[in-house]
Order: sequence, then structure tokens, then C-alpha cells
Amino acid sequence: MKLKIGLLAAVSALGCVTTAVAQVDPATPQSSQVKPGPAAVGASPPAGAVSEVVVTAQRLNAARLAIEPSLGASTYTVNNAAIQALPGGDDQPLNDVILQLPGVVQDSFGQFHVRDDHNGIQYRINGTILPEGISVFGQTLSPRLVDSLSLITGALPAQYGLETAGIIDVTTKSGLKNGGAISLYGGSHGTYEPSLVYGGSGGGTNFFVSAEFKRTQLGIESPDGSSTPDHDRADEGNVFVYADHILTQQDRVSFIGGYSDDRFQIPDTPGLGPANGFAVGSVTDYPSTLLNETQRETTGFAIGSWLHDQGPFTVQTSVFSRYSTLDFRPSPVGDLLYTGIAQNAFKRDVALGVQTEGVYRVTPAHTLRGGIIIQGDRGTSDTVSQVLPVLPDGTTGTTPVLIADNGGKTEYTYSVYLQDEWKLLSKLTLNYGLRGDDVNGYRDEKQLSPRVNLVWLPTPQTTLHAGYARYFNPPPFELVGTETVSKFQNTTGASTLTQDTTPFAERQQYYDIGGEQKLLDRRLTLGVDVFYRQSHNLIDEGQFGAPIILTPFNYLRGIIFGQEFTANYTQGPLSAYFSFTHQRAQGKDIDSSQFSFDPAELAYIARNYIYLDHDQTYTGSAGATYLIRDGVIGGTRFGFDLLYGSGLRRDQTAADGTDIPNGDHVASYLTANLTASHHFDLPLTGVVDVRVDVVNVGDKLYEIRDGTGVGVGAPQFGARRGVFGGITKSF
Repeated sequence: MKLKIGLLAAVSALGCVTTAVAQVDPATPQSSQVKPGPAAVGASPPAGAVSEVVVTAQRLNAARLAIEPSLGASTYTVNNAAIQALPGGDDQPLNDVILQLPGVVQDSFGQFHVRDDHNGIQYRINGTILPEGISVFGQTLSPRLVDSLSLITGALPAQYGLETAGIIDVTTKSGLKNGGAISLYGGSHGTYEPSLVYGGSGGGTNFFVSAEFKRTQLGIESPDGSSTPDHDRADEGNVFVYADHILTQQDRVSFIGGYSDDRFQIPDTPGLGPANGFAVGSVTDYPSTLLNETQRETTGFAIGSWLHDQGPFTVQTSVFSRYSTLDFRPSPVGDLLYTGIAQNAFKRDVALGVQTEGVYRVTPAHTLRGGIIIQGDRGTSDTVSQVLPVLPDGTTGTTPVLIADNGGKTEYTYSVYLQDEWKLLSKLTLNYGLRGDDVNGYRDEKQLSPRVNLVWLPTPQTTLHAGYARYFNPPPFELVGTETVSKFQNTTGASTLTQDTTPFAERQQYYDIGGEQKLLDRRLTLGVDVFYRQSHNLIDEGQFGAPIILTPFNYLRGIIFGQEFTANYTQGPLSAYFSFTHQRAQGKDIDSSQFSFDPAELAYIARNYIYLDHDQTYTGSAGATYLIRDGVIGGTRFGFDLLYGSGLRRDQTAADGTDIPNGDHVASYLTANLTASHHFDLPLTGVVDVRVDVVNVGDKLYEIRDGTGVGVGAPQFGARRGVFGGITKSF
């Protein structure tokens, strides 16, 4: 049973607790569990044939979901209707949707953190892994393609590995009903966003496509708190394609593809000037408003899958690939004067893999699941840096010199797992398994990882769970630095330290316990979840240098723990939700990528546990929506959402003058967003939807980062008040 709790819509759910048993009862034939859906508007087949296609498609979807239910993990799900009801709807970035889920912390550059882990996010589309890319700002996936989205976290079953802080599991729209929509959205910060979606079905083939383009003058967070910063334009475009074809009642093939091309200006902070005393030729002054740094990110992915469902046995085999690039262009003279280095950085990553997973219902009490995943990954890095020479007498030259530093590496990953869902009693399920991972890249590391989860339903309204997982998390291969530190000696680009240990894989012991209770005839759901994690070689990431490229490093020891509380209420046209999380993340002794750090900082961390830079002690979200169903304004929906954060970490100076890395935090904040929409269905115009959204209603000025902290590059402020409107015409 996957719990799905209402989020901003009476028809949807934003969840609180756990998956108690498999989504599809293995003791019951799947064909008897799927009710016929609405008939698709097929162009040529007779109505009966179309209905049969729809029913077969739904049954195969259920069979695919049964391969990898998140038994015992904490699962929070939101569907497309709920996304539409959020301020911004389909026009907001996907990460803004995810920020409303429990335990998710907002960061700069559009990043988010799940349960105080810096990265560790794995995306899956229709059950298939989407390899990591190297984008920083760009959003590869759009809410428009989402039929439902789940965040799966906690003590995960054995099918999930390598990135385990959170699984973003996306089920795409499939086009079972012909139709589409064209939309135009825009408003503050010079924002406009046209988009198009269309889906259809004919014979045994279904398809769905979406395309969008967004231009805004607030592409990256403001570095000075201004509403629309200088030099901050972003142009973002992406397309998505889904198609499947039913071969027989038991077999289906499908294709998923997408491409995004995102271009960003790096915003300038007015009123600054060079302070290092450098000169480039005769130039010593350079107003900060003339800086012209840019970054372009592209990503393309393709997934081909074959699904076979034969009675008690279901298997899906997928071939997946992903291509991504990041191209940073400096402001040559300005960067040299401000930082002593102007670096053209180009990174490319190409991944290709195969994933085969299956489920076998052995008996009503035992369901076996297993899989094999093999992936190859080729990463290259080409950089050309302009630096100033440091002369023998200690002075700095004025004629730039070029340093080329290129590198590349190939990584192979092999994973295999087997697990058994054992129904000890009708209301007590034990899911236990073993996973093995072998990663051969910058390092050759491997691990066997046991997993166990126990789920108990003492009453129909109560679910309890407890779990343990051993995790193996290699550093993000595409981000591991390849810089040759020695090439920069005796230049303004030199590092104080030359030690550069290659990052290690993180190894975790993870414990999770929680429960949920339904009250008021299931209209109210309350949940709690407690987690504790011990890490060896805990992975963190930071921005070191002008290119907005994150570099992984390790803390030798790490501890992360926390508690999540959730509540959801749905009654008729009213839906409301609330979540609150307390968590803490600390690490000690940096043992890789040491050249990125100041020696005093490194020495302090070697002796003391410090908070991780992305740690936020308290995080909360809430929202509600009300749909007016009848009367003159019937079809009108009003809603709001809130986001609270106690503040990410910043450096602190103690009373004795000691600098404590990440010893303090920026100020807390609470922001509110409003939305209003109306659905028209008129004889002349057809179906038209209009909406108005107000972001940060109170125009709250708040810092996400203040420019200090381990691996923090520059200050960033949250978006100021913005008013946006949109119109969508369905056809």
C-alpha cells in the first residue's frame, strides 16, 4: 500500500508516512485489480478495441509499479492535479514542487537537500534510472510531464542504491486520451514562458510530448537582495517525448527522451572594485557591473524499455543514456583583477547503461524481487585559465599567462540485488534483501549492503514501520575535480595547499522508524518519522572558484539525524497540509580535495565536528486550497503555500577570535505564496484556464547564503515579490 496524501487538491495527496505493503497484492492476479478507465479517443479502432487498449495499458502500468514498491521507506507523493493547484502550477520549476515535501531544504542555485544530505538524489522515470548530469542551475525535467511524483527516503529497499538520500520517482503522462494545451505565462522580473503539451492514442500506441521556453531577468538568485539584479538573464528551453506501443496483452515497449538547453548570465553585485592590487597591463580598476560571466548547460537523455508481464512473473529491461555539458565563460580582465584567475571551463559527461529488474510471486507469503544495473560513464574536462605570474621577488606580473589543464576518465558501475517480501502475518510484512555495488573509476570500491524493513498495520487506520539500511554512495563521478594543482604554482591561481586526495565513496549505517494515524474518517492523517545515520567518508560538495561547478569532498566521519512531522486534511473542496522537520548534520576531518581549503580551516575541522554548510535545523512547509464548485464563480480555486527555514550555515567568529567554519546560521525566514485560478468551459472558446500567482507576498528580504561557510562561493538572496499570470487553452 503506497500512501498518497492530499496536497493542495481534494483529489490528491501529499503524504506523510510509509509504504506498508506492495502496491499490488502479489496474491491477487493483477488483471482483477485494475478497473477500466475512460475510453481513449482513438482515431480508427472501434470503441471496444480502444477500451481494451486502455485497460491493458493500465494493467501493465500496475505490473511495472509492482517491480519496485518502496516497502518500509518513507514515501511522499504528489500528482499533477496537486501540482496545478500550487502557486505557479506547471510553470514553476520542478524543484519548487519538491521544496513543499517534508525534509526538503532550500539552497541557492535551485538546489535542494533531502534529510540534510548535500546531494544523493536519484531520479527515476517510469522505474528507470536517469543518470546524473552536471547541470547546476538548469532544470532537465518539467512539471508538465509529471503524472505523479514521489519522494522516497529513509531506510530504502535493496533496489535503490548509489544515491540514497532521496529517490525522485516520476511517472510520466502517457497520452491515453487525445488532446493538448497551449499556454502563456509571465510577469515580474521580465518573465515570459510559452509552452505546449499534446498527447494521443491510436491502436496500441500512446504518446505524449511537451515543449517550453522561459526567459527571465532573475535566472540565478540575487547576490545583493535586489528584485531584478544586474546581468541575470536566463534563457531555458526543454522538450520531452514519451511513446509506448503494446505488442501483446503481456508485452509493451516504450521510449522516453528529453533535451534541455539553458543559458545563464552570472549576476553582478554593484558597487564593488578589485581589492587585490593586481594589474592586467595598465588596467587596475574594473567596476563590478561590467563583469560578463556566463554559463551554458545542456542535457539530453533517452530511455528505451521492454516490459513483460506473465502471471506471477514481471520483468522490465531498459537501456538508458544521458549526455550533459557545462560551459563557463569568464569575464577575462575583470576575473583576473578580482580573483587572479579567469577560467574557461568546459565539462562533458556521457553515460550509458542497462537495467533489468523483475518480480516473481512465489507464494502468497513470499514475493521475490531482483535486478542488475550496469552503467558506463565517460567524463572529460577541458579548461584554459588565464593567471598572472608571481615573480621571484614576490611581486605579481601584469601580463597574463595561459594554463591548459585537460583530463578525462571512464567509470564503470555494477550493481545487483535480491530481496524477499515476506508476509509474516496478514498485517505484518518483512522485506529483507542484499545489494552489491562495485564502482571502478577514480577509485575501485565495492560493498555488500544488507537491507531490512518491517511494516505493521495494527488497525486499518494505523501504519508502523522500522528499517535498517547499509548504504554505499560513491562521489558524483561527473563532478570529481581533475585540476592539476602543480600547474598553477607561482601564479595567482595557486592553491595554498597542494594535497589533493581523490574523494572516497561514503559508507553509511541508516536507521529509520515511524508511523501514521488516520483520524476523522480518514480525512485527517498524522505522521512522524525519526532517522539516524552514521557515515564514514561523508560526501559534501562546495563551490571553489569562479565557475559555478560543485566539487565533492569527504569528511572522515559524519552524523546526521532528525525527525519529520506531517499532517494532512481533506474535506470536500478543502485540502490542507503541513510538515515540520528538525534535523542536524555534522562532519569532522576533511580527508579529500584538501587543496580547495584554507589551511587554518582544514586544521580546525580535523580537530572538531562542525555543522555541514547545508544543514538547516528547522524546516517547514504548509498550504491549503479551496475549490468553489457551484454558483457564478464555480470552477474558481484559491490557495496558498508557506515555506519556513531557520537558515543555512555561515561562519562564526568566537569571543576568543577563533574562526568556526559553519558555526552560525543566516537569519530564519517565512515566505508565503498565493494563487487563484478559474476554469472556463464555454461554447465558443472551449476549455480555457486562467491563473494569477503572487510569489513572496510580503516581499520578504532574506538570505539563502551570505557568502561564508565551507564551500560557499557568494551571497544569494531569495526571490522578492513577484506577480505572474497565465492563460491555457486546451484543445
